[in-house]
This record gives sequence, structure tokens and C-alpha cells, in this order.
Amino acid sequence: MKKFFFLLSFITGVCQMIAAQTRIVVNQDGSGTYKTVQEAIDHIPSHNTKPIEIFVKNGIYQERVVIDSTKNFVSLIGEDKDKTIITFNNHAGMTLPSGNRMGTPESASFFIYAHDFTARNITFKNDAGFTAGQAVAVLAHGDRLTFNHCRLIGFQDVLYTEGERSRQYYQDCYIEGTTDFIFGPSIAVFNRCHIHSKKNSHVTAASTSESKPYGYVFLNCRLTADTALHGVSLGRPWKPYASVAYIRCYLGPHIIAGGWNNWSNPDNEKTARFAEYKSTGPSANADARVKWSRQLNKKEAGQYTVKNILAGSDGWIPTVSN
Repeated sequence: MKKFFFLLSFITGVCQMIAAQTRIVVNQDGSGTYKTVQEAIDHIPSHNTKPIEIFVKNGIYQERVVIDSTKNFVSLIGEDKDKTIITFNNHAGMTLPSGNRMGTPESASFFIYAHDFTARNITFKNDAGFTAGQAVAVLAHGDRLTFNHCRLIGFQDVLYTEGERSRQYYQDCYIEGTTDFIFGPSIAVFNRCHIHSKKNSHVTAASTSESKPYGYVFLNCRLTADTALHGVSLGRPWKPYASVAYIRCYLGPHIIAGGWNNWSNPDNEKTARFAEYKSTGPSANADARVKWSRQLNKKEAGQYTVKNILAGSDGWIPTVSN
């Protein structure tokens, strides 16, 4: 009898392990579990509590993808970050099925409302075009979101960190856009990311709430631009208490001497929390910065750790592969 219960327990454990490692394959040629990413997402049961991996084979997936708030613990893994592309052409001003006009929050190609989401080796793109206006590639709303070796590409408003209570981590990612192409109220860390501007405009438009000690933090990132651009700001405050810090980042010649922009509102200069520490590169002249921004000292900069910024009350620290 003891052997029977031991065997039953072992089999149950194995079954639970298999269930916890559910893997779905997406391939456009029909050789996978599903042909589209959205079909794979729809397969996940509502109120999911177990890790599920969706492996996406190379291809250009022309689809609008929504991961709703009940589809937690999803890992979306691409075969090759340059060849696995999820893209759509939504943009503000288009007409919705309801007859209303599409706004910025509706204009994304990829929507994440779930928690505990991970993406790796994927390109997220909005291909609406340079003149389309607001056209989001990724709208990130859920909490504990991680992007590793991903590419986020578009023009205006590429990455909308939309969740007020959202914590997000981006490592070794490439983010490309024109105006305010990283924007929103979330807490987000960008570690070793490449940030590329395609217009003389603004990299960030944070709307951090006054109660949050951190907003956007760029650690060891590299900022570049298309040739001949020399009028890009590090950021402007979408809301008065916007918080953005660049720690040990390389700033190419496209960044303006003053560094920052007040969004044509001098009152923002009294509240915006814009800071740098040991910037390098052609645009790293601290003495030329606007007087209402700050250069952190070593002790202050030492507080900008992933743990301090993201851990919160649940102790979350993102884990990614190098």
C-alpha cells in the first residue's frame, strides 16, 4: 500500500511538473500548435496560475495581439529577435468598430494587461508610418513585466508604459522612435538598452505620480540617432512630477546641450525630477544642462539599483538570461 501511494505521489508530481511547463508553438506554416500569436493567447485558460511558454517561430505576424488581465504567467519567446516580428498599423485617428475615433491607448499593436509576463527575442513593431501620429507598438499595463533581447520599433509613442501600478524591466533591448517614444506613468528600468531617435524631438514623456520615488531609470544605456539629428531632448514631463534618470549612459551628438525640455511650461521646472550620473559621449557636458535638472552624486546614484527601484512590497526582482 505504501508503494502504491508513493507511486501515485510520484506520478502526480510528474504530471504537475509537465503542466507547469506547458509549451505552445506558433508557426505560420501550420507545423506548430497554432498559426497566429493571438490564437495561442486565446488557448490559455482564464485566470491562469501556471507558467506557459509560447514559442514563436520566425515570421512577420501581421496581427493585433491582446493579452488580457486573466492570462498571467506567460512567456513569449521568439526564435530570432530580428526575424520574429509582431506588427500592426493601428494609429490614433482611425475609426473603431463603434464609430468612435481611435485614441493613443487604442492604437497599439501589442497590448499586455496580464501580470508576470516575459518577452524574449521578439520584435514588436507598429508600421503605421512616420506621419501617422500616435501609433503604439507595445502598451504595457500589467505588473512584473520583463523584456529581454527584444526590439520595439515605430515612430511616435512606441512604448506606452501605461499601468499606474506597473513595474517593468527591459534588458538588452533596442527601442526606436521619433517623439515621446517611451512614455507613461509606470516604473521602468532600462538596463543596457540601445535607444535610437529618428527625429529631432523627445526620447521620454514620463507621467510619474508624485508619490513614486522612481519613474524611468536608464542604466548603462546607449543613446543614438539618425545621421544629422542634433535636436533631441532626454525627456519632457507629460505630468508635473515626471521622474527620469540616466545612470552611466552614452549620449550621442544628437542630444541638446540643455538635455531636457519643460514641455513649454515653466511650472514643470519646479516639480519634474530629471537627473543624470556620469553620462559619457559627445553630449555629456553636465555644465550645459538646464539648471532645473540634477547631476547625482555617487551616494545618490548608488540608490538606483534594480532591487530598490522594482522590488516593491512583494520583493520582485526580474530574472533574465544574459
